[in-house]
Amino acid sequence: MTTYRKTQEALSRLTPEQFYVTQQSGTERPGTGGYLSNKAPGIYVDIVSGEPLFASSDKYESGCGWPSFTKPIEPQNVAELSDGSHGMIRTEVRSVHGDSHLGHVFPDGPVDRGGLRYCINSASLRFVHRDDMQAEGYGDYLPQVEDVT
Repeated sequence: MTTYRKTQEALSRLTPEQFYVTQQSGTERPGTGGYLSNKAPGIYVDIVSGEPLFASSDKYESGCGWPSFTKPIEPQNVAELSDGSHGMIRTEVRSVHGDSHLGHVFPDGPVDRGGLRYCINSASLRFVHRDDMQAEGYGDYLPQVEDVT
């Protein structure tokens, strides 16, 4: 069984933006994230710990300016916390093992897919293409990854 955790080595590899987003609960500017338009099949993992977070088959275009997903690939890897910052009440999403700030979840997602919109910063993610999942230790998630058109 793989152990996912935050290490100093992983933190030292982060870009300034990745550090700001994941460790200081920052937000990348809308429309600037590298994974916003990614349509390749695969999974998204925590940039710090590597824990599996979201599948490409659960990604959709919400128009919000950040990658959006309908659900986590492993719900136990995603913590939802109350966030009262910036004068509003929201639900923050953090990775459990890496304790990385990922983004927020809102109740305005596609109703036919559960009604949630996980609005996630690209800077908090690393994408693992379906073709590389087995070699990188994520082969168990292959059945949850479909081609995205």
